[in-house]
Amino acid sequence: MADTLATPTAPPPSAPHGASAARHTPTLTLAPPPPELVRIPLVQNNHGPGWLSDTIAGIIEGKTPKWWWAAFIPSVMCLTLLLVMLTYLISTGVGVWGVTHPTMWGWAIVNFVWWIGIGHAGTLISAILFLLRQRWRTSINRAAEAMTIFAVMCAGIFPVVHIGRVWLGWWLLPLPNGNSIWPQFRSPLMWDVFAVSTYFTVSVLFWYVGLIPDLATMRDRAKTKIRQFLYGFFALGWTGSNRNWSNYEKAYLLLAGLSTPLVLSVHSIVSLDFSVSQVPGWHTTIFPPYFVAGAIFSGFGMVLTLVLPLRKLFRLEDVITVRHVDLMCKVTLATGSIVGYAYAMEFFIAWYSGNPYERYTFINRAFGPYGWAYWIMIACNVVVPQLFWFRKIRHHMIIVFILSIFVNIGMWFERFVIVVTSLHRDFIPSNWGYFKPTWVDICTYIGTFGLFFTFFLLFVRFLPLIAIAEVKGVTPQADPHTAAGGAKVGGHH
Repeated sequence: MADTLATPTAPPPSAPHGASAARHTPTLTLAPPPPELVRIPLVQNNHGPGWLSDTIAGIIEGKTPKWWWAAFIPSVMCLTLLLVMLTYLISTGVGVWGVTHPTMWGWAIVNFVWWIGIGHAGTLISAILFLLRQRWRTSINRAAEAMTIFAVMCAGIFPVVHIGRVWLGWWLLPLPNGNSIWPQFRSPLMWDVFAVSTYFTVSVLFWYVGLIPDLATMRDRAKTKIRQFLYGFFALGWTGSNRNWSNYEKAYLLLAGLSTPLVLSVHSIVSLDFSVSQVPGWHTTIFPPYFVAGAIFSGFGMVLTLVLPLRKLFRLEDVITVRHVDLMCKVTLATGSIVGYAYAMEFFIAWYSGNPYERYTFINRAFGPYGWAYWIMIACNVVVPQLFWFRKIRHHMIIVFILSIFVNIGMWFERFVIVVTSLHRDFIPSNWGYFKPTWVDICTYIGTFGLFFTFFLLFVRFLPLIAIAEVKGVTPQADPHTAAGGAKVGGHH
């Protein structure tokens, strides 16, 4: 303790009373912390609140960069492709997909589960890390929340179209039809409807509430009447008063508490689509935690894929620092290790159960006709994340970006392996088949990327990519215990 705190300096015995005694008031001098406890600042180069407002708002206020148009135009073309494919699919029927007996679930369910998983990192970064008071989330939570909303939009397309008669999709709502027949609440499809719609609604509310202070900032900086009106309309009359901030923090905390169980429940319910069945390879209790870990794993992979290019293109290295990337890589490593453990436990459970059908299913996964997909999954989801043990790799932005793409590829193959390899060989060998996607499957999947990136690029262009108000709260100027925040350290400001 003597190394960290110096003793208070007392006035000399002969000091006169009155005004001169005030100059000898005892002060507590704090010794600097040891180097190993000094953390890298979340905003580098000691930038102040004004610089943060100008830099982040300047992305929206400046001229549209050429790279944005180079990305936006192909995205709109892919979105158009999606609309054409959906029109063709609905007018013709799901027979244009590659789904055939016995593989009646194909790319539609694979892509649905994959997109839902992508959307999990946003709520985890925003809600769970907020409740755990992890201040490093502030620079990346806004982009992750937007990614969540757009990914859930892409995911919702597939189960609705997969039911075949899309115009009867309203039957999934808890409304009695003409014969007073209610939906089948024992069906996993119904659970998905409630889980995904609740998750989407709460995610939109959470994202919008967090935007309100920044929308007011954009309103006050607006140079045109239309921008001032639109930002002002959605800012809901925000003035930055103490009452505004008090209500905002209460609402944000409540939504964070509401969102946290959704992170665990949504993908658990999606996993029950499989595990409540009797199909070998699906009928296992490990699926809910295994799916949640995989969802967070793929979600953080997509956050890295999106944030790293934006960090470079918008020159945000001082706001999205190496420390942020390092911590995201560590979360990816942790969840990837959990996923790898789950893969091993699946094989162990299949062997320990003594069920010949379970044993055959897992041997078939690794060494059957789809063995190539299984080993791509293992390489991308188990081997690749282990590279994040090395600090040099975590701090090399190009390598991290490449590895994050491998994570996304591996998690898509995980869903493919779970769905297709469990179905393509039935109990009766005469029913065995080999699933192949058609050009409609492939084009529809590509089209969902068009939907995702079109909305994400519009978000980047017209809304603050980084939460301005929240990042200001983690600067030294916002901390009253630092000299930059006005504290007296060693008797001086």
